[in-house]
Amino acid sequence: MTTEHAVEAAHGAPANATEYIQHHLSHLHDANGMWNLDTFWISAFLGLVFLGVFFMASRRATAGVPGKLQNFVEAVMELVNEVVNSAFHAKSKVIAPLAITIFVWVWLLNAMDFLPVDLLPKLFSFVGVHKLRVVPTADVNHTFGMSFGVMLCIIGFSIKAKSLSGWFKELLTAPFHAHGVMAIVLAPVNFIFQMIELLAKPLSLSLRLFGNMYAGELIFILIALLPWWAQWLLGGPWVIFHILVVTLQAFVFMALTVVYLSLAVEKH
Repeated sequence: MTTEHAVEAAHGAPANATEYIQHHLSHLHDANGMWNLDTFWISAFLGLVFLGVFFMASRRATAGVPGKLQNFVEAVMELVNEVVNSAFHAKSKVIAPLAITIFVWVWLLNAMDFLPVDLLPKLFSFVGVHKLRVVPTADVNHTFGMSFGVMLCIIGFSIKAKSLSGWFKELLTAPFHAHGVMAIVLAPVNFIFQMIELLAKPLSLSLRLFGNMYAGELIFILIALLPWWAQWLLGGPWVIFHILVVTLQAFVFMALTVVYLSLAVEKH
């Protein structure tokens, strides 16, 4: 190891390609090593950005000629409303704001992948932070957390639409309907199938988003290891393609959430 590499290693910086990749895939943990602080604070900051932009747009909204910000916000809301109106057939004042929040927030989280790989880690290293992952949706803990919230919404919407007793009855009587003794025999089977279905929905949501964003983050890290001319040659097309991936993953997460909530309020 050279003197330069020894100095870098002493400050937690990578000394070779392998350490470079490991360094960029390492989280900033709390003192006990239990929480990924980078995921939490970046997600919270982007949530505030989302609220601030939409609040500003609502304050500046006009019935006359709309500005660029108003046009952008209205376009997003129209896109989400089309999905909600086509997939969710019950009446709810919550579903549209929830869908808009999910789509915009997840898109912002995904879009952190567009920043140069070394930009924020380098800037934060000046204040003593030597590990930082900037894409919260490439952290499976975060995607599982969001999916767990979706699962709670599924249960809440089901109970509101069917009552607590009706929801619990459905757990024991669907998908295999029967009467008399057979209803009692099939009740445990129905319950197991219902639990599998309930858990499979957030699990698929979480792993789909995590897998795509983790792969995208890793590819950007690998491109950053190449010579500068290869970075421009490969990085440009990948960024253009990744814009589609980032937007599509946010849309899919939002659309599936709406579909799952629509299924939750339907009586079987």
